[in-house]
Amino acid sequence: MPKKVDHEARRREISEALWRITGSRGLDAASLRDVAAEAGISLGRLQHYFRTRDEMLIFALRHINQLAADRIRARIEALAEEPTPREVLRACLTGMLPLDDNSRIGVLVGAAYYARAVHDATLRAEARNGIPQLGAFFADQLRRAAERGELPPERATEDQAMLLISVADGLASYVLLEVHEPQAAVRLLDLHLANLFGDAVEGQAPAGE
Repeated sequence: MPKKVDHEARRREISEALWRITGSRGLDAASLRDVAAEAGISLGRLQHYFRTRDEMLIFALRHINQLAADRIRARIEALAEEPTPREVLRACLTGMLPLDDNSRIGVLVGAAYYARAVHDATLRAEARNGIPQLGAFFADQLRRAAERGELPPERATEDQAMLLISVADGLASYVLLEVHEPQAAVRLLDLHLANLFGDAVEGQAPAGE
């Protein structure tokens, strides 16, 4: 019997070849021919899975975003049985930082996508797709914290949720640029959370890594 090919797995493998090129040479260097060579397949075989470069870029962006979401979910599941909203937020936010090789390549590739997305309407729409949902999730955690008396109610807002995302994105960029070491970025993130939560968490030790 002919060997059954897992098309979705092969598309993920091609995406990972794209990421390797992007991580070392930038997204503009990732032509279909170059990605095919990196993946160890012919250009014709690659085009069996992706007809165009844009189709490949969109799939690869969705795949790397899913891996990031899985990594953050694993951080949350590793917390206590009923984590506090602050612990959930911290797990999400630290999961957005490049703290190890896997998260670093994810942030690096994401940065390359975002730079290209500024001038590419299709890629821009895809890149910003998950931000409103993440903001809503963070805002819900802030509201839960306020209901539990852990956060001043006036700080449980959509604006504060978006500021949390912006802080994490900025710190991630600074780690890539080597402005901050990874642990310095975590310390600054904890400082921002302490300032946000105010006196209700004064003296509380930051959750462990």
